[in-house]
Amino acid sequence: MALKKYNPITPGTRFKLGVAKTEITTDTPERSLLAPMSRSGGRNRTGKMTMRQIGGGHKRRYRIIDFKRDKDGVPGTVKTIEYDPNRSAYIALIAYADGEKRYILAPHGLKVGEQVMSGSKAAPNTGNCLFLKDIPLGTSIHAVELTPGRGAALVRSAGTSATMMGREDRYAVVKLPSGETRRILLTCRATMGTCSNPDHGLITLGKAGAKRWAGRRPRVRGVAMNPVDHPMGGGEGRASGGHPRSRTGKFAKGAKTRDKKKHSTQLIISRRKTTN
Repeated sequence: MALKKYNPITPGTRFKLGVAKTEITTDTPERSLLAPMSRSGGRNRTGKMTMRQIGGGHKRRYRIIDFKRDKDGVPGTVKTIEYDPNRSAYIALIAYADGEKRYILAPHGLKVGEQVMSGSKAAPNTGNCLFLKDIPLGTSIHAVELTPGRGAALVRSAGTSATMMGREDRYAVVKLPSGETRRILLTCRATMGTCSNPDHGLITLGKAGAKRWAGRRPRVRGVAMNPVDHPMGGGEGRASGGHPRSRTGKFAKGAKTRDKKKHSTQLIISRRKTTN
């Protein structure tokens, strides 16, 4: 897969960089796995705006994804690789031997016609879902569960992968994409391989309208506002605005936000790498 450079026939395509999407095999989703999606536009039930920079965007339908991968021992065949407007990674349509169809997160390199399987009997091949106790050390995994049976919660975005580092008692030691190393129960599941669409982070939208299509409205800087609207607003000329903070006055740029008494802290071996 590679990036796609557009001819500058309009100002919006002059600097635009997109993904070639050569892996995608169809643009028609499976109707039985679609669900309606509604948008709030950042408004609550009374119509008051409670979240800024939200609104508009193209109409979408939700693709029902099998994050649990609990169909153990039943082989499935990859029918299509599809684009999902609700996530950065691609999805794959799996047709199981018993006739059921499900969407899964597509690993990088998964091809149409290949077989995937879940459970303890599955081989550690790309696209197969195994328990952490059965995954070989040093392999790349994605779609990792945090609670057994609840479904994948970690490493689901495009191009990401975690690494199986070791096992300690009833826990697996997993290094996450952020650099954090933590313990996860061996009875949790994960999918072999790296998440698809690794070039997603290299795209350039090219124009403001492309961001509006995604449902994101313009963001006004705090220093450009008046003092009544933001703590960093006002001042003569282009004032710096003082220490960075939110609209409600909460300090930004480095303030710790994690609860010190959070139960899962004891499962973290080393924290993620930060630039502060």
